[in-house]
Amino acid sequence: MREIVLDTETTGLSPDDPSHSGGRHRIIEIGCVELINHIPTGEVRHIYVNPGRDVPEEAVRVHGLTASFLKDYPPIGDAWPDFLDFIADSTLVIHNAPFDMRFLNAEMTWAGRPPLANAVVDTLAMARKRYPGAQASLDALCRRFGVDASARTAHGALIDSELLAAVY
Repeated sequence: MREIVLDTETTGLSPDDPSHSGGRHRIIEIGCVELINHIPTGEVRHIYVNPGRDVPEEAVRVHGLTASFLKDYPPIGDAWPDFLDFIADSTLVIHNAPFDMRFLNAEMTWAGRPPLANAVVDTLAMARKRYPGAQASLDALCRRFGVDASARTAHGALIDSELLAAVY
């Protein structure tokens, strides 16, 4: 069974929020880790994207990615072929899946592509169901399951995907 653990970093909290001077919020990073029968294979995809807009300071505080860092990366449309080939029809494993899927499908729509039809496992919902009332953040789950997250100094799509793969 092939699954892809996936995470994104974005310029804001909603792709539908044009309230900032830079326009609609965009994906700026995608990280993917391939699992076969729940075991990481070592195959990953890590994509930085030029969002074509500013990255608000509140977002930079979360992930550390600035518009000046991202300016030399291609737009997301250039990343779609490799990304879509990599995820194929695999189940996507995502912590807080509605957030990432909302952004991924907005970007797909803006690129004139159909929304993703992959099955999705939301590990946040899974954790809340399994441990009612307990913290369910990725950091809390790493602590609960003894996953070393010390290398994580900021949110990053690939490191968060690797941590989630270990927790999952």
